Formats: sequence, structure tokens, C-alpha cells
Amino acid sequence: MKNKTPLLFIIAALLALLLGVFFGLLASLQYMIPDFLKEYIPFHKMRPFHVTTVISWIILCVTGSIYFFITHIEKFALYSKKLLKIHFVVFMITAIGIYVSFLSGKMEGREYLSYTPILTIPILFGWILFGVNYYKTIAKNVKNWPVYYWMWGTGIVFMIYHLCEAHFWLIPGFRERFITDMAVQWKSYGSFVGSWNMLVYGTAIYLMSKIKRDSNLAHGKMVFFFYFLGLTNLMFGWAHHTYIIPTQPWIRYVAYGVSMTEWIVLAHIIYSWIKSLSVKDKQEYCMVYRFLKAADFWVFINIILALLFSIPTINFFTHGTHITVAHSMGTTIGINTTILMASVFFIAQKILPSFKTTTLFIKRSYYLFNIMLFLFFCTLLYAGVLKSNWMYFTKDVHFSEMQDSLFTAYIAFFVFGLGLAISITTLSLTLIKALLKALKSN
Repeated sequence: MKNKTPLLFIIAALLALLLGVFFGLLASLQYMIPDFLKEYIPFHKMRPFHVTTVISWIILCVTGSIYFFITHIEKFALYSKKLLKIHFVVFMITAIGIYVSFLSGKMEGREYLSYTPILTIPILFGWILFGVNYYKTIAKNVKNWPVYYWMWGTGIVFMIYHLCEAHFWLIPGFRERFITDMAVQWKSYGSFVGSWNMLVYGTAIYLMSKIKRDSNLAHGKMVFFFYFLGLTNLMFGWAHHTYIIPTQPWIRYVAYGVSMTEWIVLAHIIYSWIKSLSVKDKQEYCMVYRFLKAADFWVFINIILALLFSIPTINFFTHGTHITVAHSMGTTIGINTTILMASVFFIAQKILPSFKTTTLFIKRSYYLFNIMLFLFFCTLLYAGVLKSNWMYFTKDVHFSEMQDSLFTAYIAFFVFGLGLAISITTLSLTLIKALLKALKSN
């Protein structure tokens, strides 16, 4: 294999996943033991370490997967291998810069982008390099684009735009208008997530098309309807986060109408694909099949939860509780991570034919992953209900008392999180070992 950089992206992504899980475990310990590591990395610093690292897993993995698919599966000559290498180096140097920013206490950013804002410049530069390389390569080689090319291209463009939009608050005059500032902040983050969803869901459809060996799957009316629905969701669905802000009513109505429809169609596409697969296809790519099947399950679970708290009245009671965290975990781990795990297993099988995915060890890790994630998810819902009850229906109960009442839930939270971490670690290390072996052998 001449171009090894896509695999370096994926190995870096898996390492980020392991590190993100580690930070998550430390944060869960701080729920139970508030003084744990308080002098070194208190919870308000630990959370950005966890969130940013897990987002890095998603971004690096989907980027490496796309580069791999277009160069090694489709056999397209990349517009510029030099830009690809620069892209990787820029992202790795920026990653170091982000951790230095966190360790030094420079967290001037907001929410998902809490590192010092100057680091967004190299991140944007990397995405621009990605966009140039992607569009120059695909436009030269493909005329009738299948839907996944549209999804990847759209995701790249909107990622660049919404990264810029997320930093409008740096403009003094803009920052002084509180309502506008908050509305755009939540809009940009919602659409930022929608942008990487476009990349990840495009990857899911690519995998389904290749495993079934049916190019029509990526050209059908249903998948293009899903693409435009996802695009609408990306541009408008964010507004269900802003019910508490006095925005125009029509924005709320549109958001409520489109916020979760994308998932319904995705669930239908994956379910139909699962039913249509032959036994041979399921056996040949058994782990890809299993993880996409798991993604379909988590799409269904999150549809139910998200439809409920997209209702303004329910949203009022769930906003700011562990229920919102459950939703984030369900999408980030249950949907995005399962799809990306499917992608990495697919890639590992392609570059290393001797890689065995039918071992009992891998199978047990897969089932442990799903069981622990479900219990983890349920624990968060339970904790969220208790916190909401304290916020709106309980009087004369201090915050510390409420936290004490959640101690059992926090223990379960850590235990199930530990089980989830073990399963992710075993799967990730297995894949890293396979990828490193492939790098050395080619």
C-alpha cells in the first residue's frame, strides 16, 4: 500500500477514542468523589478533555475512512498526496496544542470548542485542505455522484462554515447582543454536529453499498430523499435546542417538524438493507454487519427519546439534566461510534485478509459494548429524571442533598462506564494491532 496516511488518521482516531474513554472514566469518578484529582484537573476541566477527545475520534476516523475509500477501494488517484500529509500533520500538531491549552488553563472557547480560539485557524486550514483534495479528486473521476459523495462533500463544506459561525461571538458588537449571541451559539453547535453526521451517515451508506455489491443502493430515490432531509435537518433542526430563547415562533415549528425525521429515514434504510443481505454477505463482513445492526437499534432508541424532548413542554423539564447527556451518549457512541467501528473493521479486512473477525474474543467484546452502553444510557435517564424532579418539583432541598441522593446512580454510572470502556479498549486495540500489521507488511 503506497499511501499509508489514511491508516494513520484511523490509528490516531482509535487512540483518541481510548484516551476519550479514559477521561470519561475519570470524570465519572469525580461525580462520586468530588475531590478526586480536583487539585490537578477538576471536573470543569476534565469534561472538555473528554468531549474534545471523543469528537476528535469521530472527525479523525471519518476523515481517514473517506480518504481510504476513495483511494484504496475506488482506486482514484488523489489530487494531492502532499495536501493529505499536510492535513494529517496539521491536525496532529493542533491536537497537541489543544491539550496544552487545556493543561495551561486556557479555555476561552465555548462548549464543544472550549480550547483557546486561535487553534481553530489550523483546524479550518485542515478542513480546507480536505475539501480541496476531496472535490478535485471526485470531480475528476465521477460524473454521476452516488449519494455518499454528496453527503461527504456537503459535510466538509458545512463543517468549515459552522466552525466559523461558532466563533462569531469573538466579534465585540455581536457578543454584546445576548439573545442573538446565544441563539447563534446553539445554532452553530447543532449544525456542527449535523455536519459530522452527514459525513458519518454517508460512510454508513457507502459500507452498505459495498457489502451488498449494489451501486443502485446509493442512487435510489430513498437515499437521496434521506440526503436532502439530512441537509434540511442540518440547517434547521438545531433550533430544538433553543426553545428557551425568545426566537421567532416559525423557527421552533420548523425545528420541531424536521428535528428527528432524518433518523427515521436512516433507520428505515439500514433496516431494509439488513433484511436484504444474503447469509454469505453477513458472514463475510460479520462485524461490519453487527455494528451497523447495532447502529440501527440505537437510531430507534434515540428517535423515541429525541421526539419526546423535542416537544417544548418536555424539553423545558429535560434541558440541563442527565437526559440530555443520555441523548448525546446515545448518538455519539450508539450511532456514530458503531458506524465508525463498522468502517474500521471493513478497512481492516480489506488491507489484511488474514484478519479474523469471527473470534470469540471480538464477539464477546461486541456484546459487552452494547449491553454496557444500554445500561449506561438507562442510568443517565434515571439520574436525569431525579434531577429534573429536584429542579422543578422539590422545595427546600439543597444542591448537595440532591447530589447525595444520586450517589447510587453515579456508582452504576461508573460501573457500566467501566464495562463500556473495557469493551471499547479491547475492540480498539485489536483494530490498532491489525492496522499496524498492515502498515508494516506493505
